[in-house]
Amino acid sequence: MTRILIVNPNTTSSMTETIGAAARAVAAPGTEIAAVTSPMGPVSIEGYYDEAFAVPGLIQALVNAPDADAAIIACFDDTGLDAARSIAGYPVVGICEAALVTAGQLAKRIAVVTTLPRSIVPLEELVRRYGFAERAAVTACNVAVLDLESPGSGAEAKLEAEIARALDRGAEAIVLGCAGMADLTAKLSRKFAVPVVDGVAAAVKQAEALAGLKLTTSRRGAYASPAAKNYSGILAPFAPTETS
Repeated sequence: MTRILIVNPNTTSSMTETIGAAARAVAAPGTEIAAVTSPMGPVSIEGYYDEAFAVPGLIQALVNAPDADAAIIACFDDTGLDAARSIAGYPVVGICEAALVTAGQLAKRIAVVTTLPRSIVPLEELVRRYGFAERAAVTACNVAVLDLESPGSGAEAKLEAEIARALDRGAEAIVLGCAGMADLTAKLSRKFAVPVVDGVAAAVKQAEALAGLKLTTSRRGAYASPAAKNYSGILAPFAPTETS
């Protein structure tokens, strides 16, 4: 049995249910998916400020699941990914990185379609970090994250219109730039007849592979365990210890 923990680093439990369903739909027999909602933080992550306050809840969720074989951070900003890899005793996969790697094996020109325009620059930075700056363009459909779950918001139509524009500009594959879009993948693939990659599904397959290979995060250099020290105020419970 492979146990994969999926953490939704925002506090909207209905979105966690969507994410969990998308993960279970692609998980291999023998893979157990545990999708959990962050115990603290913003209801959605839309920009740098939200992201900063989502990290403590993410770390707490990882600490609460020491027996997982791998974990996935289900926010396309790859919220807190480096911190998570530094503390978790198992590999941690970010859905942006997983989606780009997957799409890169299917097409040369990729469009990442995210939610709000304010998310474009943070995602462009991730695209550069992961080595896809020359192949992937980031665009936004101008839909708030929570509107993806709101009937009558027009979110799906706006997303489809932005995908159509990206394809007109030369994209050959689409990456959905929000975990809340995970349930739309199959429908969009059929409608546009191109690969549409959901980062949650891609991350599940990569997490299964890492767990199957018995690999975990290097503790040499960048992801070395954090040094023991005191933290002050409300962050005191997060202080690293010698056993972190």
